[in-house]
Amino acid sequence: MKTFFDLKISKAILKAVEEIGFTEPTPIQEQVIPIINSGVNVVGVAQTGTGKTAAYLLPLLTKLVRPEGNDPRVVILVPTRELSLQVGEDIEELTAFSEIRFASVFGGVGWTKHAALLEPGNDILVATPGRLWDLYQAGAVSFKKVKFLVIDEADRMLDMGFMPQLRQLFEILPPRRQNLLFSATFSEKVETMAEEFLDHYEKIEVAPSATPVELVEQVVYHVPNYRTKLNLIEHLLQDEAAYNRVILFVKTKEHAEDVYKVIKRKAEGEKRIMHSNKGQSTRLNAIRAFKEGEVRILITTDLSARGLDASLVSHVINFDIPPQYEDYVHRIGRTARAGNRGTAITLAAPDEEWHLKRIEQLIRMKVPVAEIPAEVKIVETEFEERQQQLREIDRQRRIDDPTYQGAFHQRKRKTEKFKKPSAAKSASPARKRRRS
Repeated sequence: MKTFFDLKISKAILKAVEEIGFTEPTPIQEQVIPIINSGVNVVGVAQTGTGKTAAYLLPLLTKLVRPEGNDPRVVILVPTRELSLQVGEDIEELTAFSEIRFASVFGGVGWTKHAALLEPGNDILVATPGRLWDLYQAGAVSFKKVKFLVIDEADRMLDMGFMPQLRQLFEILPPRRQNLLFSATFSEKVETMAEEFLDHYEKIEVAPSATPVELVEQVVYHVPNYRTKLNLIEHLLQDEAAYNRVILFVKTKEHAEDVYKVIKRKAEGEKRIMHSNKGQSTRLNAIRAFKEGEVRILITTDLSARGLDASLVSHVINFDIPPQYEDYVHRIGRTARAGNRGTAITLAAPDEEWHLKRIEQLIRMKVPVAEIPAEVKIVETEFEERQQQLREIDRQRRIDDPTYQGAFHQRKRKTEKFKKPSAAKSASPARKRRRS
C-alpha cells in the first residue's frame, strides 16, 4: 500500500496529515490522487465516509503551494451550507502549516457579509451554487484565475435541483481548468452531468456504485405502524452504553418534531433536532455539539444532515425509509467512518417494504431482518393510518402492474337500470297529449 509521501503530497500538508492522525491513504485517495496530479478530469465514486474530501483536497493543496493574488484558483461547489462549512473545516485542518487562504460561503446570510470575507483575497472558495452566483453578479468575486473546479456530492446536487445554476456557472468559468466530480453514487443523472460538463474524464470507482461501507452492520425491523416505531426506538435507546452517539433520520420536519418530543421525555442524554424550519445557527450549533460528543442523539431530516461528518457515531437509525433511495447510502455512511464500525437500523412499515426492496436492489444486498424485542409494545394500527398504508400499497402495485385495480379503485359507473330515465321516457301523459 502506498503512503501519503508516495502520493507526492507537499511537506506542509504531510505535516498536517500526521497531526490529524491519518496514517495511510484510503482506497479512493490512493487511486484518485495520482490521477488528479496528472492533470486530467476525474469522476470519483465512493461511499460516504471513505475519505473523498481529502482525496481531492490533498493534491489541490499541494498544487497551490502558496498564496497568490486575490482571486480564487480553486472553486469547490457543494449542495448545502453544512457541507460548505464542513469542507472549510477540513481545509483549515490540512492547511495548519500552510499559508493557503480559503473561504466558505452559502445562502441564509446576507451576501455582503461574504463579500467582505472575500475582499482580502483567497485561494480556495467553497460555495453553494446559489450564493456563488449572487457574489458573481454583485461583482464580489472574479473567476479569471480559476484553474480547478470541484463538484462535491454531485448526486445530491442534482437531487436538490441545482442543474440550472451549475449551467450558469459553467458558462462563466474559464474553459481551461481541471474538473473533479465526486459522488457517493453514479446514477444515470450523474453520468449525464459528467458527459455534459467534462469533455474527457477518468472514472475511479473504488466499489460498485451505491455499495454501503463494509464496516456498517445493517438490520431492518418490520414494524406495523408509527406508534410501534416510537415504542421500538424508545426501547433501543435505553441501552446508553451501546447507543452512545446516534443519528436518527426522518423524512419530514413534522416527523422530526413528533419523534423529538417522545425521545426528549423518555431517553437519557442530550438530544438535538435539525430540520429546514430551524434557524441556521441552531442547526450549526447542533452539528458542532454532536461532533464534539456533547449530544448523544441527533434527530434530523436528510437535507439538514448534509455535511454532518462526525466520527464515532455508534448507530444510524432510519425511522422512515428515505424517498430518494440514494439517501439510504448517505445516511448509513454517517457511521463506520475512518475505519470504525457502526450499525444502521431501518424501521419499515408495511407501505415502506416496497421501497426497501428497491434499496436492496440499489445496494446489491439483502438487509438482514431482526425480530422486534418481546419487551416492545406492538400497538394496533389505527383505522386512518391503515387506510393510508393500503392506499400507498395500492399505488405501488399499480406502478408494478398498471392493470391492477386494488381496494381503492374508482367505483364502476352505474348500470343501465339505475340511470335516470330519458326526457322522452319520463314525459308525463299531459306532455304527451300536448305534443300530439
